[in-house]
Amino acid sequence: MAQPAHEPYRVLVVDDDLDLLPYLATSLRELSDFTIVTATNGIEALERFDEVRPHCVVVDVRMPGLDGYQFVRALRGDAATASTPLVILTAMSKDKDRFAGLAAGADQYLLKPIKPLDLIKAIEQAIALDHAERQRRYEQLAQQQME
Repeated sequence: MAQPAHEPYRVLVVDDDLDLLPYLATSLRELSDFTIVTATNGIEALERFDEVRPHCVVVDVRMPGLDGYQFVRALRGDAATASTPLVILTAMSKDKDRFAGLAAGADQYLLKPIKPLDLIKAIEQAIALDHAERQRRYEQLAQQQME
């Protein structure tokens, strides 16, 4: 008897750039077997999250209303969503921005522009993280901050 194929990963992509968002969604659909769901701001993303329960979220930082950092903290602060793999994809390239994103709870902090295949790899890596590895990363981040 044949092994049933796994359900495609559901990925929620959140960005208020209405030129970039469709490009990312189309690229991810064409180059992976992910099911892509989109949102244009943090509030809409929380609503979509509850609807689709994604396996991973890719979120921009600068958005109106609820920004990417706030969105990440909201998910990490809720026991039901705390272990969701989270990837920040932003143009904010300063070390302090990267630290803020990782400290908020992102598993990956990536810079725009990005090649779609690199984004797919980052999503797969975030999904592969287990709870212990995620905790180890937070502890390392806290140590770095104290140094």
